[in-house]
Amino acid sequence: METIISSAKQTVVIGPDHPTRIIGERINPTGRKKFAAAILEGKLEVVRDEAIAQVEAGADILDVNVGAAGADEAALMPEAAKLIMAAVDVPLCFDSPNPKALGAGLAVYGGKALINSVNGEEKSLDAVLPLAAAHKAAVIGLCMDDDGIPGTAEGRLRVAEKIVERAGKLGIGPEDILIDPLVLTVSADSKAGLLTMETIRLIKAKLGVNMTMGASNISFGLPNRPVINANFLTMAILLGINAPISNPLKEKETVLVADLLLGRDEFAMNYITYFRAHQA
Repeated sequence: METIISSAKQTVVIGPDHPTRIIGERINPTGRKKFAAAILEGKLEVVRDEAIAQVEAGADILDVNVGAAGADEAALMPEAAKLIMAAVDVPLCFDSPNPKALGAGLAVYGGKALINSVNGEEKSLDAVLPLAAAHKAAVIGLCMDDDGIPGTAEGRLRVAEKIVERAGKLGIGPEDILIDPLVLTVSADSKAGLLTMETIRLIKAKLGVNMTMGASNISFGLPNRPVINANFLTMAILLGINAPISNPLKEKETVLVADLLLGRDEFAMNYITYFRAHQA
């Protein structure tokens, strides 16, 4: 099962027989007041700077979210995309709940994009899947539906199956769907991590699709978050996550070590190459 994402100059293959790919999370105004303010003021150089920093740190794909409160996402998304494409070569993941913003970004993109995201809600399926089909894009499917986020792994699997089925009716094959099992914080529910990991296991066994997740959600509200994130990310990669949405400035080494220990890095060359390039 290989998911192929591309820019005009670079192709990234996601799959169980490939190294774990990082989708860089930092082009996102959520919880970042200065970044959000700059976007609202049209100072999109902050987007370019984050793109460059993440690629230098090892991001394989960049998530692009310009959804600051009050922003015109449909106008800003293509401008941000063009600025990023001029600065770096990696593929892009367009991230918005607004179909118009997604469509505007996809319209200027020079490759095969990733869409973040569709979910099992009828309005989401009806709005996002046709966009993915029209632009021949891959899409992230969230395990939630009109009833919310299921409280069991089996419930989340059913949502994933629904998304895959509906996408298939539009000619979007399972290879072009990354399922997100959803990560909630363990500070609110001590079993949240276990539930996500059981969902990953079920989806891999039943559907065999590639998977992503917002890894850092697991530690929200807790001290020393990087340690929690790193341990959780390693466990999730072992179970089947192969394209996490995370911060490459902090988590690239965690991903490289996980791949090394799982036999995905022959002669440790990826790890050694990265270490030599990034260590003083």
